[in-house]
Amino acid sequence: MSSNAKTSEQETATRFEEGTAHSHIANDSKDQRSIANRLAAAEKAEEPKDDRETELHRKDPTLPAKSHGNEPSRGAKIDARIQAEEEELVKKMDDKKT
Repeated sequence: MSSNAKTSEQETATRFEEGTAHSHIANDSKDQRSIANRLAAAEKAEEPKDDRETELHRKDPTLPAKSHGNEPSRGAKIDARIQAEEEELVKKMDDKKT
């Protein structure tokens, strides 16, 4: 052993906990993280959440127009039909598996 500490101190010393929460400052200029990792962390932090209308649109493409009192567009109607067909196909495939 090439340590300067006494042997009695070496035996009783405990190691620091590794990977503790908030042990790194996200925008520390002396941090050794790569630029790509910093960009990924920044994008993740800035990613906006979907608003209510966007969530409704994902469930039913005709809902945003209906909620505003308008008739859904032809494209929205086609999207709704395709979505219903795909859900039906997935349901049939799940039934075949069981």
